[in-house]
Amino acid sequence: MNQTSKDSAATEGAGVKAKAAAGGSPIKNWKVNHKGMDKADFLRSILYNLEYNISKDRLSNTPYDQFLSLSYALRERIIERWISTSQKYKAENAKRVYYLSMEFLMGRLLGDNLMNLGMTEASVDAVRELGLDLEEMIDQESDAGLGNGGLGRLAACYLDSMATLKLPSMGYGIRYEFGIFNQRIENGFQQEVPEQWLQHRNPWEIERPEYKVTVRFYGRTMQYQDKNGKNCINWVDTEKVMAMPYDIPIPGFGVNNVNTLRLWSARSAEEFNLQYFNNGDYIGACQDKFMSENISKILYPNDNNVSGKELRLKQQFFFSSASLQDIIRRYLQTNIDFRAFADKVAIQLNDTHPSIAIPELMRLFIDEHGMGWDEAWEIVQKTFAYTNHTLMPEALEKWSVGLMTHLLPRHIEIIYDINAVFLRQVSYKFPGDIDRLRRMSIIEEGDDKQVRMAYLAIVASHSINGVSALHSELLSSGLVKDFYEMWPERFNNKTNGITQRRWLYKANPSLRGLITGKIGDGWATDLYKLKSLEKLADDKAFRKEWADAKLAAKKAFIDKIYKWEGIKIDPNSMFDVQVKRMHEYKRQLLNVLHCIALYNKIKSGDTKNFAPRTVMFAGKAAPGYYMAKLIIKFINNVAGIINNDPSTKGLLRVHFLPNYRVSLAESVIPAADLSEQISTAGTEASGTGNMKFALNGALTIGTMDGANVEMHEEIGDKNIFIFGLRTNEVEDLHRRGYNPWDFYNNSETLKHVIDLISSGYFSPEDTGMFNPIYDTLLRNGDRFLVMADFDAYIKCQEDVSACYRNQDEWTKKSILNVANMGKFSSDRAIAEYAKDIWGVKGTDVKLDI
Repeated sequence: MNQTSKDSAATEGAGVKAKAAAGGSPIKNWKVNHKGMDKADFLRSILYNLEYNISKDRLSNTPYDQFLSLSYALRERIIERWISTSQKYKAENAKRVYYLSMEFLMGRLLGDNLMNLGMTEASVDAVRELGLDLEEMIDQESDAGLGNGGLGRLAACYLDSMATLKLPSMGYGIRYEFGIFNQRIENGFQQEVPEQWLQHRNPWEIERPEYKVTVRFYGRTMQYQDKNGKNCINWVDTEKVMAMPYDIPIPGFGVNNVNTLRLWSARSAEEFNLQYFNNGDYIGACQDKFMSENISKILYPNDNNVSGKELRLKQQFFFSSASLQDIIRRYLQTNIDFRAFADKVAIQLNDTHPSIAIPELMRLFIDEHGMGWDEAWEIVQKTFAYTNHTLMPEALEKWSVGLMTHLLPRHIEIIYDINAVFLRQVSYKFPGDIDRLRRMSIIEEGDDKQVRMAYLAIVASHSINGVSALHSELLSSGLVKDFYEMWPERFNNKTNGITQRRWLYKANPSLRGLITGKIGDGWATDLYKLKSLEKLADDKAFRKEWADAKLAAKKAFIDKIYKWEGIKIDPNSMFDVQVKRMHEYKRQLLNVLHCIALYNKIKSGDTKNFAPRTVMFAGKAAPGYYMAKLIIKFINNVAGIINNDPSTKGLLRVHFLPNYRVSLAESVIPAADLSEQISTAGTEASGTGNMKFALNGALTIGTMDGANVEMHEEIGDKNIFIFGLRTNEVEDLHRRGYNPWDFYNNSETLKHVIDLISSGYFSPEDTGMFNPIYDTLLRNGDRFLVMADFDAYIKCQEDVSACYRNQDEWTKKSILNVANMGKFSSDRAIAEYAKDIWGVKGTDVKLDI
């Protein structure tokens, strides 16, 4: 901005304050430029939206009104680019990627959108003229918690990268009214509270009723012949639900491309039954509305009962069917038939949840558009690609044939037809191998026949990828080995990545400023450019600046966590952090056992050369996951004992941070010194938290699991702390017969820790409270080898402490971690998907000036 513009903005700011004090409108004589990108234009837009969109003045507005007025002003600038992007993609009839995911853990959008449009500085200056603070305005926004953890956050990172790489693409999901629950800790126990991200107006979404579609359930199928004598199937007597689309813009960083996340909300096809109402049945008059809208009411309903399972399958089909109908509608706007469908449409299934889309696309092609089976199946296989996200056999989704027959009678017929064609192919390639046919069948035989949805996804997709090198190897050699032997060419690896723009550029301003000041900001779109930091790692002055930047991030987090939760933390201690979904395979239990071992060490007087630590946990347990919820209680009880013991002061603190969410992650990850990535080898598909921590300069303690393996390769053995059994050693131990008692009896440190638990030391009010943990570790087989890895973990933690005491060495390792994170950008991952799987190229969008 030139000096004249700056003076004008300052004058307007002063005029705003003066007129506000008098209760008048400050903008009646202004010309508002809704496209302007400088401070003066943005200031005018904010005030315009406050008055004419929100209908408030400077005397009556609330903090949320201020957030809305800023968001609407920004949205005006996004919409111009959004429309231009849509027009460009349509004009070029570009091939598009459609990313289907049950989860999109978007978090807050205001800060990201300001960053991507390059308007953060202008917004800071504009709101300051109004006497406001940008960070406080950003804090007004609720986290859009439309996901459970890593799967949904990965999807959000990928949307950001697709837009930044200018790829014609679109995300599809569900507009859950209640996202992932808010977590409260009461007396150490997790309490779930409904998350209401939509209780206030959402400035980012735009309802699109003109594109609503009908989704059908239940009914029966009926055969008939058309006028040409062709045998056809009609799905009749169905219940109908309307799918209402809501669009959220996804702007790319530093580009004009703005892609779309379309979320579907369930609406009743018959909102109100007047006949019931007139007969006095007021509840019955609205029953259809209530039942229909339940579909998009809540993220992941409890599926421990029949009705819960049915609702879960309904959700998956609801958004899959709506999305496919929308994809076909858009395709037919620029194409006269379906011959080019696979050349113009790529559909990526983010895990098995949307795999019901496969028989639905077959149904739409065959039943609705009159296509032959062979032609439809060929197009389907060329269109779909499938990403697997698990190594747990029990996590491979299955649905009862009975339930699917009841809910989706046409689709179970199509699945059986697909299975028949597939098994014929298997029998040709492996003649006489009856057991292989049984193992590979999409239908699992038994008293309660099941549809194996992962197998359906593999059979129908031209590409199947894992999400880390180790995961992909274990998929092809173990979990779905039979399918790899059938189609080795379909299998590939696409190691997960994260967007450096949210997780470093935005989340860590102190480190961003230091890095950019030294090597420029090119790393924001090419993370490999961080490699230039390597040569600075030996510069003592730079190491001092780096340590100062890390301390600034710690202090920023300390201020926030005190404001949010009233927790006080010592910035001079090591921040030892494990934040992720609560699950036994992620081994939060191993971490808390180490906390107890440290406590025992302090109590024994062995505090010489003790590196002070603040150990932080955060994560939500699924409401029905008893053991994970008990571990949360255990962590809190251990924290209570340790933190209230005077002997631990200045040496050890343990905290469980409630209600882990994206905005909390953006604060704690930049502050971390040590990142705990300690899952049992062979259980974590990839992980992305490990990448976020390392990108912010935290050192990793971890097993050779998931993407830790590749991080170890990139960062180097000297700059990461690796411990524990490798995947082959885990398998070998189980084959030989694992006995956790052997490790208990051979380790005095472990024995002391376990004995304290069994004695009721951490639950004096109920000495048997944690017996299930004791039983899990010793009596029930210790499935995730906590006991087996304990001593190696303790030894590795001693190495961590020794290194941390040498702050100069620690800081050098921190720099080298960041310098070698180039591979782990979501931009790299999406570029590989685009080239190897989707066949999609970037489309540049120009704005009319």
